[in-house]
Amino acid sequence: MGADLHLDLAVPSGRGVRAALTDALRTAVRTGRLAPGTPLPSSRVLARDLGLARATVVDAYAELAAEGWLAARQGGATRVAPSAPTPGDASRPATVSAGPGVVHDLRPGRPDTSVFPRAAWAQAVRRALATAPDAALDYGDPAGHPQLRAALVSYLARVRGVRARPEQVVVAGGATEALRLLGGVLTERTGAGLAVEEHGLPVHRRMLDGLGRPTVVLAVDDEGACTDTLPALSAASGARAVLLTPAHQFPVGVPLAPARRTAAVAWAREVDGFVVEDDYDGEFRYDRRPVGALQGLDPERVVHLGTASKALAPGLRLGWMVLPEPLARSVTSRAPGSVGVVDQLALADLLDSGGYDRQVRTARRRYRRRREELAGVLEARAPAVRVVGHPAGLHALLDLPPGTEAEVVERARRRGIAVEGLATFRHPDALARRDGLVVGFATPSASAWSGAVTALGDLLAEIG
Repeated sequence: MGADLHLDLAVPSGRGVRAALTDALRTAVRTGRLAPGTPLPSSRVLARDLGLARATVVDAYAELAAEGWLAARQGGATRVAPSAPTPGDASRPATVSAGPGVVHDLRPGRPDTSVFPRAAWAQAVRRALATAPDAALDYGDPAGHPQLRAALVSYLARVRGVRARPEQVVVAGGATEALRLLGGVLTERTGAGLAVEEHGLPVHRRMLDGLGRPTVVLAVDDEGACTDTLPALSAASGARAVLLTPAHQFPVGVPLAPARRTAAVAWAREVDGFVVEDDYDGEFRYDRRPVGALQGLDPERVVHLGTASKALAPGLRLGWMVLPEPLARSVTSRAPGSVGVVDQLALADLLDSGGYDRQVRTARRRYRRRREELAGVLEARAPAVRVVGHPAGLHALLDLPPGTEAEVVERARRRGIAVEGLATFRHPDALARRDGLVVGFATPSASAWSGAVTALGDLLAEIG
């Protein structure tokens, strides 16, 4: 019978019916009522619905197709063109969620979701559904499905040097949810807020501050967090837990120096406290093998946080904690069991079959090339700007000349480049005032990357 389509077909004086029809269709597309890819009624059906001659509709469709509003395929439905303009902008932004006017999305902390392994994930889901017993689809263990917890223990031991048993693993709906659960337990246990690095994710800091005890600032330099100052910090504030990003400090981009790793663990033992290790991109080191997880130094004092967001996709909302046994019991009692069992079983399948390793290797090669290309563009075009930190992760910190950060970020915004200044990630109590740009080189799709790095190079070339 064809698709239904409501159009207000007002015919202005002096204009014909066909002009009114093309205007109405353009308006429906421009305002977003007809999204790109939407199938339209056949010319015969629309002519009958509107009481028009079929030739009028055929001509209107042909005119709009020639203008790029519609796409017609022989023997198939006429559809709104994939490249048709969207509301509020004459051209479709590369990533709608980056905000209006964004052409080049270089926000940090995001992978290239266009390379999500759709076929491998679909096969893993099919295998999981084919082999899972009926009981697996009932309400399960709030700590996570046993199959995924066992698969994570094996994978993390092999790849990150984590030492644990399945009962020490709690699966959560992403790393932020994991930290929220853990932060509540630690705040109650220690009676104080957590120490956090002076640069880090604002969402984590706000969430921890919201638990009733304010976070305290731990300085960061070129060797990572200054963990040698933890004894004095805890004496002054009462803090007995610290959140670190030891494999690749976010966003400064340096690994925690060996002596400082040892100092953090020694401090936790001394004060009967805990180190929370956010291993958000620990698998992505490009110059050599990744540094092993801090948890391996003392599984009774270090909590390991991990996520599938960087290797797979943030939208899966799959994260995990590896906890000392006393904390595991407390966290499990609060866990909402928010991750769907099918997704858990699919991830377990990928981990056990080697599919997850293959995806990480593929992504690692892609992101290593991009980081090298970014460094090459800056060396050639903007010698006053340098990439700092180790070759790792999905973002890079660009050191800017003092006093230029705010201006560079504003210029980027005006040119449609979504990028963050280092100040975005600075704790309000931090003393450091370093100028920098945090560039997510993994974020753009393959087709968008070249334009994004060129636009960034053009922008930074203007810095003297």
